[in-house]
Amino acid sequence: MSDISVSEPQINDARAKRNVIVLVLAQAVLGAQMPMLFVIGGLAGLMIAPTPALATIPISLIVFGSMTTAPWLSALMQRHGRTAGFYIGAIGGGTGAVLSAAGLWIDSFPLFLVGSYLSGIYMSAQGFYRFAATDAASDTFRPKAISYVMAGGLLSAFVGPQLVKASSEATVVPFVGTYLAIIVINFAGAALFAFLDLPKPEPARADAPRGRTRAELLRDPKIIVAMICGAVSYALMNLMMTSTPLAVVGCGFTTGNAADVVSAHVIAMFAPSFFTGHLIARFGATRIVAIGLFLLACAGGVALTGVELFQFFGALILLGIGWNFGFIGATAMLTASHAPEERGAVQGMNDFVVFGCVTIASLSSGVLMYSGGEDVVLGWTSVNLAMAPFLVLAGAALIWLALRPEPNPA
Repeated sequence: MSDISVSEPQINDARAKRNVIVLVLAQAVLGAQMPMLFVIGGLAGLMIAPTPALATIPISLIVFGSMTTAPWLSALMQRHGRTAGFYIGAIGGGTGAVLSAAGLWIDSFPLFLVGSYLSGIYMSAQGFYRFAATDAASDTFRPKAISYVMAGGLLSAFVGPQLVKASSEATVVPFVGTYLAIIVINFAGAALFAFLDLPKPEPARADAPRGRTRAELLRDPKIIVAMICGAVSYALMNLMMTSTPLAVVGCGFTTGNAADVVSAHVIAMFAPSFFTGHLIARFGATRIVAIGLFLLACAGGVALTGVELFQFFGALILLGIGWNFGFIGATAMLTASHAPEERGAVQGMNDFVVFGCVTIASLSSGVLMYSGGEDVVLGWTSVNLAMAPFLVLAGAALIWLALRPEPNPA
C-alpha cells in the first residue's frame, strides 16, 4: 500500500511535466500575439477612432471578449476537455486578426472593434493554460507547474515586439502586416495542442459529488481574497500597460521605443516565473501576493517621477514583476481553495471577475490618458495615481484573510 502512495504522485507528475512542456511552448508561440496586440492596439485605434479618447477601446474589447468568454469556455472545457477550448481560442484569435486587418484596411473602426472582441476569445483560452497545467499535477508540483507555464511567456516577450517592428510598416496601411502575422501565429501554434495528455472529463454520475453552489463558493474567504488580488494585479497592470505606448509616443519617442518598453515589461512579467512557484512553495502564496502588490505600488511611484525613456523602462519592469508575483500567487491561492468538481465554476467565475476588472481598467486608461486634453504628461500622471485605491483594497483583503481565525474543523 505504501509503495502505491509513493509512486502515484511520481506518475502523475511525469504526465503533468509533459503537459507543462507543451503549454510552455503554446504560451511562447501563441502568446506572442498578446504583446503585439497591446503594442499596436491603441496606436492603430488612434488612427481610425473618431476621437483620441476612444483609442484604447480596441484593447478594452479584447479584454471584454475574454471576460464574456471565460464562463462559457470554462463550462465547455469541464464537459469536453481543455483541448477543445484551446482550439476554440486559437480560431477566435485568428478570426479576430482577420477582421482587425480588414477594419484597418478599409478604415472601419466598428469592424476593427469586432475583430478586437474576437481576439479576446484567444486571451480567455490562454488564461486557462495555467489551470490546465495543474490538472494532472500533485499538490507539491502544482504551484511550480503554474509558474513554469507562465514562464513560457518569456519567449513571447522577445518575439512579439520584434514582429511588431518588422511588420508594422510592411504594408501600405500601418499595422495591417502585424495582424497578418498574428493570423499565422494562431493557426500554426494550434498544432501544439495535439501533444497534450490531459485528464478526460468524466461523465456525470448520479452519485458524483456536486460541490458547492456559486453562492456558497463566493462566501469562501480564500476564494474571495484570491479573486480580489488576482483582479487588482491584472487590472492595474493592464491600466498602466495600455497607456504606455500612447504615453511613450506622445512624449516624443518612436513606436520602436514603445515596443522596446513593452518588450522589457513582458520579459519582467514572465522571467520571474522560473522561480515564483518555488517561492510560493517555500513562503506561501499570501506573502508572494503581498510582495507583488508592493512592487505594483513601486511601479506607479517610479512612473510619477518623470517621462524620460529610462523612467518608462523602470516603471514597466517593476509593473511586470509585480504582476507576476501578484497574479501567480493569487492563482495558486485559488487552485488550493476548491474541490476538483468545483473547478469549472470557480475558474470561470474567477476569470470573469478578473477580466471584467481588466476591461474597466482598459476603458479607464484611455479616458485618464486624455483627461488633460493634449497634455500627455498630465494624463500619464492620472493613470498612475488611479492605482492607489485598488492597491489599498487588495492589501486590506490580504491582511483580513491573514488575521481571520481558521474555522474549527468540527
